[in-house]
Amino acid sequence: MSRIGNKPVVVPAGVEITVNGNLVTVKGPKGELQQEINENISVKVEDGQVVVERASNEREDRSQHGLVRTLINNMVIGVSEGYAKKLEINGVGYKVEKKGKVLVLNLGFSHPIEMEDPEGITTECPSATEIVVKGSDKALVGNYAANIRKWRKPEPYKGKGIKYEGEYIRRKEGKTGAK
Repeated sequence: MSRIGNKPVVVPAGVEITVNGNLVTVKGPKGELQQEINENISVKVEDGQVVVERASNEREDRSQHGLVRTLINNMVIGVSEGYAKKLEINGVGYKVEKKGKVLVLNLGFSHPIEMEDPEGITTECPSATEIVVKGSDKALVGNYAANIRKWRKPEPYKGKGIKYEGEYIRRKEGKTGAK
């Protein structure tokens, strides 16, 4: 029994959901998202709520039940509130700046790294050591933040690199002097 799949998704005001076969479309103030779902899962919009039901108790249908409900919930939150990931840059000389739609990272390489914002994603730089990735699609926001972080993952000895806000970097002790 899926506990998550049985919960209805509450649709806030200003968000419109349409179901066309196995394609679910969610429109809201922050954009429009679409998701194709399994044909054994049925989605019904009833008086301000979305109800997800499965056709049978097969293993595949049970596993898809909670997933589809969570994907629809993420789309509803994305088009109404949006998602944001914050990244912090630590290291001497490491900095970031925004030039139009291009994010310019100086991370100790011989050249700056330029990353253009993908469609549906915006980045902000409140300071020279902070990046905020915003968008309506949770998966795209997380993927783009991971791609930025990939350039310099935090290292355990000095803690230099790009890390998520609130991420704990387990520090290691350096070499000890041999006599």
